[in-house]
Amino acid sequence: MPKTSEPESLACLQRDLANGMIDRREFVRYATLIGVSAASAYGMAGLPAPAAAQAAKPKGGTLRLGTRCFEIVNPHRWQNPIRSNVGRQVFDYLTRTGHDNVTRPSLLEKWEASPDLKSWRLTLRRDVKWHDGRPLTIDHVLWNLERLLDSATGSSILSQLRPLLMNQVDSDEKDDKGNPKKKDVLWDAQAIRRVDDFTMQLTLKAPTVTLPELLFHYQFVILHPDDKGVFKPGSLGTGAFTLDSDEVGRRQVVRRVPGDYFGGGPYLDRIEFVDLGDDAASQMAALLSGQVDGLNRGGVTMLEAMKASQRHQIHEVDSAECGVARMKPLKPFDDPRVRLAMRLAIDPRSVAVVALRSAGTPGEHHHVGRGMPDYAALPFMERDVPRAKRLLAEAGYPNGFETEIHGIPQIDWHPLAIQAMVEQWKEIGVRCKITIVPSAIYWDNWKKYPFSFSLWAHRSPGIVTPSLAYRSGGAWNESDYANPEFDKLLVEAEGILDAGKRREVMAKLQRILLDDGPIVLPTFVRLFTYMDKRVEGFAMHPSTYLFGHEWAMRA
Repeated sequence: MPKTSEPESLACLQRDLANGMIDRREFVRYATLIGVSAASAYGMAGLPAPAAAQAAKPKGGTLRLGTRCFEIVNPHRWQNPIRSNVGRQVFDYLTRTGHDNVTRPSLLEKWEASPDLKSWRLTLRRDVKWHDGRPLTIDHVLWNLERLLDSATGSSILSQLRPLLMNQVDSDEKDDKGNPKKKDVLWDAQAIRRVDDFTMQLTLKAPTVTLPELLFHYQFVILHPDDKGVFKPGSLGTGAFTLDSDEVGRRQVVRRVPGDYFGGGPYLDRIEFVDLGDDAASQMAALLSGQVDGLNRGGVTMLEAMKASQRHQIHEVDSAECGVARMKPLKPFDDPRVRLAMRLAIDPRSVAVVALRSAGTPGEHHHVGRGMPDYAALPFMERDVPRAKRLLAEAGYPNGFETEIHGIPQIDWHPLAIQAMVEQWKEIGVRCKITIVPSAIYWDNWKKYPFSFSLWAHRSPGIVTPSLAYRSGGAWNESDYANPEFDKLLVEAEGILDAGKRREVMAKLQRILLDDGPIVLPTFVRLFTYMDKRVEGFAMHPSTYLFGHEWAMRA
């Protein structure tokens, strides 16, 4: 393969920047994705690179963090970022998308993309060791990749990588109708190739610019093959900490690994993840009483009270996190007119104010946030109750219908958003029962609910979430949405670097979700959390990821 894509792809980005098609931060993001170092990309864009903290940090101590302590035993199947945050202290990823949304090498030393974005060479650092002192090699990475691509593993990574690396062919097994079941095979014998002990090459069947960011998907954790995919106390990792104890629903504890960590630090001796349940008032009480030193994330309903605390600092960040009311293709939601009516009945501006006050921005029902570099501006879907009623009548529901929506109390604003939408749906004759399910139960059954309001974390660029959530047959396609034209456009958009051409395709994707899609998306949220002022080195990540090796506790 050509050594680098810079002559063609970088020139394309520089042209887009000069023509105002992308801003300087978008230039940095995409330049790093094609292999330009972050420092160089910031310089080319005329931006100062984020400064690394230079002040010496105190060493030792324990930080107690309030969060939920869910089951974490299957890292390649983690269902949400909360589950990954304990493991993130023990294991590492090939790349890391920082607080500035720029993706940099982590376990990798570098990556190189061909001009057509189909061939990717990944080169590991040579100074990374497992906790038992053995070096990390490319064979460990290949074992993880093979496991992630195995449908038996059940990872959502498969649905992301299938269009790039796999073909589906008939197997020897039959389904209940006697038809051959499909199985995944590599699209080409050389699709995944070991080059040497520290280098591998991926040859994709379709171009993609987002591969480095996909390598930081929270299920793409690099595990040691000896542990056979199981995370438990004593599991081998390359991270700064090791897992000491795992008490689901109560407490999970990681302990510092002796010696230096390639990523810097660590400074703390221990981090205790303390389960405080779903109630925001209880979480705030634990924080104010000193039971914990900080929260994984803070509730919006706590914000005004926490501003009065002299002991705590508020950390915040813009994010594309949201709650999505999703409908499976079961009556009455199997009719696209009903789904559209549900969207038209909602006023996202008022829902955002009721649920999030000043911390929310109106959603646009297509799951691509305004701040995303590939967001396409479309006319805002205003509330239109008369049209929504007409659509329901055309679909055979002139008097509306009864239904039930499931939600969780884990995020304090979710029940408020659900209640606001239910009141607005009443105006089109939709009578909706609200059932709030404890989060642990919800996440064990999230695929089973016909109609629910679920959390979707921040991911960038904008193409990533639609690919995860609405691609036919995807592991995280919780609405069971299937639209061949949408799938085709996903693959096309993922392979376009040129900003103008990519937004043209994104506009088509967004329009399909507006007209035909399975969701109502009322609002995006600005993320908050609260930490004791003695905590040093903490920064709020837009995906709520935690990096404990950067933290310290001042006495």
